[in-house]
Amino acid sequence: MNLWSSTCSCAALTLTGVQLWERKFELCFYEMEGEKIEAKGKVGDQVMQNPQALAALQDRLDNLTQSPSVMDSLPLSVRRRVNALKNLQVKSSQIEAQFYEEVHELERKYAALYQPLFDKRKSIITGTVEPTDEECDWQSDHEDEELADELKKKASIEEKKPEEGGAAEENPNGIPEFWLTIFRSVDMLSDMLQEADEPILKHLQDIKVTFSGPDEPMSFTLEFHFEPNSYFKNTVLTKVYKMKSEPDTDEPFSFEGPEIIDCEGCEIEWHKGKDVTVKTIKKKQKHKGRGVMRMVTKQVPTDSFFNFFNPIKVSPDSEWDEDSEITLATDFEIGHFFRERIVPRAVLYFTGEALEDDESFEEEELDEGEEEDHEDDMEEEEEEGDAKA
Repeated sequence: MNLWSSTCSCAALTLTGVQLWERKFELCFYEMEGEKIEAKGKVGDQVMQNPQALAALQDRLDNLTQSPSVMDSLPLSVRRRVNALKNLQVKSSQIEAQFYEEVHELERKYAALYQPLFDKRKSIITGTVEPTDEECDWQSDHEDEELADELKKKASIEEKKPEEGGAAEENPNGIPEFWLTIFRSVDMLSDMLQEADEPILKHLQDIKVTFSGPDEPMSFTLEFHFEPNSYFKNTVLTKVYKMKSEPDTDEPFSFEGPEIIDCEGCEIEWHKGKDVTVKTIKKKQKHKGRGVMRMVTKQVPTDSFFNFFNPIKVSPDSEWDEDSEITLATDFEIGHFFRERIVPRAVLYFTGEALEDDESFEEEELDEGEEEDHEDDMEEEEEEGDAKA
């Protein structure tokens, strides 16, 4: 997954249309050479009886066996010079890797400058600090001065009502359910959220991003800070994302910047009966010898946001199946989203302003796609009209 393009990729295990034709041709080819695959002779017979299909397959064979690359068509002296350019490209990728390592150091430096602001944000959210009138003064771009004055007068009247004998309005501490509101609002996070998770996330006070040191392997850590609660003993839950910023020895030209290569969660010390990542089921069990039935209880995994802290582990030496790759790719994308969007712009996701920006961007992309489809339809209609004429 390339962090710098904010995209997430995983291996696809499907065959393309061309590959399917190649598979069919291979069956037919073996038939013509020596009838080595008798069980699949029907495919070859059908192709042999169709001259057009046979011609198409023959063209495909010619293209496969006679498709010289650009390098093959060049004189030897020019090929040598192109190889020199490729060696320069490898060196360029190595310099690019150094560039991203320095960018990581720059991120670490500026993270220290951002942190006092984020600490102040936490203090206001949790209610340990009450911001001053000056800090709370925010003039909306959509409000004119007359409306602002009118609202101030109305607020002044409302504030006087409790003194006249009315019941005082409840004044909650800090900003209740700040992070939970964000989880509910953002599609990527709400998809992970379960009903049993919500009471726990009400105790979430802050989310921080920390970066690895200069002499450590490149990584970043998400820290979820909780107030004391009845669900688990931890005050901080962590998720470490390990990154690599160096060209692959075997495929140096595939380097496009740092990528997340692994992640590591933490153990949650759940209080008895409070673990929301498992559910208890009852099951009938028959005794092998006596044949007596009894009821047993068993804990099985269940969906929960807190599975986020227990990512799957796949050995680097083993082959990953498609489901594992998709799961890991999604995990990497979520970690990157927390780091790049949620933590730095939390208040805008709380108010919904950041969501409006995201939706506008998606609609713009959709409009462009729809416009292309419309153009294609117009071209098809014009072609049909010309054919009829």
